[in-house]
Amino acid sequence: MPAEGGIAEAAAALRAGGLVAFPTETVYGLGANALDARAAARIFEAKQRPSFDPLITHLADAADLTALVGPVPEAVAALAARFWPGPLTLIVDRPVTIPAIVTSGLATMAVRVPDEPSARALIAAAGVPVAAPSANRFGQLSPTRAEHVVAGLGAAVDVVLDGGPTRCGIESTIVDARSGRPVVLRLGALPVEALVEAVGPVTVRPGSSGQPVAPGTLAAHYAPRTPLRVVEHAGPAAGGGRRGLLAFRERPAGGDWAAVEVLSPAGDLTAAAARLFDALHRLDAAGVGEIVAERVPDVGVGRAINDRLGRAAATWRGHD
Repeated sequence: MPAEGGIAEAAAALRAGGLVAFPTETVYGLGANALDARAAARIFEAKQRPSFDPLITHLADAADLTALVGPVPEAVAALAARFWPGPLTLIVDRPVTIPAIVTSGLATMAVRVPDEPSARALIAAAGVPVAAPSANRFGQLSPTRAEHVVAGLGAAVDVVLDGGPTRCGIESTIVDARSGRPVVLRLGALPVEALVEAVGPVTVRPGSSGQPVAPGTLAAHYAPRTPLRVVEHAGPAAGGGRRGLLAFRERPAGGDWAAVEVLSPAGDLTAAAARLFDALHRLDAAGVGEIVAERVPDVGVGRAINDRLGRAAATWRGHD
């Protein structure tokens, strides 16, 4: 149903322990009452998500943070004041009111305030914090349109709010600023450069070799069903078989690509991020045998784009 007209029904579903897919500025989230362990368990079941991968808790307003978790470190409060609402997830200590399943047993919790009016309206109307990973099967492409949610999860979701395509198109940046220099645990829609400008030097340490300390940090993730390979620059399609191309700025001259998606003819990295998953969904549905993806300039949100492409490729390298 349309996001603006379905808030009341979706909020009632959340309070009743249901699952609601809703748009944020990043990607569509699969939400459940974060105070309800049974509801949170339904997220893991619907996504086929391993229990060791924690969820992000979403709030309607930055002021709700201290009401939920109590006082937070000064650096955490400063980042929240600067970037919320927005695509920044912060690591805080888990309060006793949040069931352990939401944080996969960790003593910490990932939390953010989305910069999408209908998302905040939904959370406020529900009257509870909302645990919400991306609304897709675990490890697959993130959804940036309601139809991606329906195609991927179908009847596993009680309500899908359709807010059109998401603005950022890539997940939030995750930062742990509880002590010392802030640590970026997941690259995302908020560029590292913006963090440095606001708080000074940060450490970038994305990725996980064991239990993730933050959502979306497994080495293999965000993958299409079609094998994906990352290259610096694509030339004409070579060899046999049908291949799809995810190009940054333009289609290469010549060659026989079966399907081509161009992220941004103008070379705009923000626009490229907004189109990334939508373009990969289309290539994944094109019936090609392989997707070749060009890396983008590794600056700003381009670092997050390359991060997602690298994790998607790693999923398929594991099948070699």
